Amino acid sequence: MTKRSSKRMPGNSPGPKPAPGTAKANAPGPRTAPKARSTPSRQRRAAKRGRGLSWGVGAAALSVLVIVAIAAFSGAGTSGAGVIEPSRFDLPALHGKERVRLANFRGKPLVVNFFASWCTACDEELPGFAKVSEELKGRVQFVGVNSLETGDRDFMPKRHHITWWPLAEDVAGSQGSGLHDALGGGNGMPITAFYGANGKLVTVQRGAIPETALRQTIQQLYGIAT
Repeated sequence: MTKRSSKRMPGNSPGPKPAPGTAKANAPGPRTAPKARSTPSRQRRAAKRGRGLSWGVGAAALSVLVIVAIAAFSGAGTSGAGVIEPSRFDLPALHGKERVRLANFRGKPLVVNFFASWCTACDEELPGFAKVSEELKGRVQFVGVNSLETGDRDFMPKRHHITWWPLAEDVAGSQGSGLHDALGGGNGMPITAFYGANGKLVTVQRGAIPETALRQTIQQLYGIAT
């Protein structure tokens, strides 16, 4: 009888059997979903989406800043009831719903006088203002502004018969005195602002102006004799 060879062919040896419950080293594991491959074209599209989002957010933020800046700029010198910037004032009329605007008086020299019921110096100067303004009708425009008022806002106009002037009520400021404050009036009254026929502010005088001084000022600023 021919004896069977005990030699085993190399590479086919099963080796020692694995312990029960242990998977073979080359046994396939549980299948997993294949990973999505990141191609250059996908990366470019993702980058474009990212840049687009960044631009969108940046543009929105810039728009908000522009709107805020415009609102701040346009609101400068304004209050809820009017514009108190001397170069373009726009105030509510002392009575009624009309407005007293600087722009409405262009074409003639303009004298803007501020008064209050408690102001004794106003009481002293207004007779002269009433007389001169009457003489200069059609050549120089006079406007009265009630400011820093604590009592009857009609007291001075009625007392000195200047109710025919365009009369305005000052707004905002420290005490209903926004335009008065913007012209440098401080806590003092009266003050008088002189505007040229082109609407430009020429000068501001603080304190009472006697009739003679008022006539001289008008002559010097506007070349109009009274």
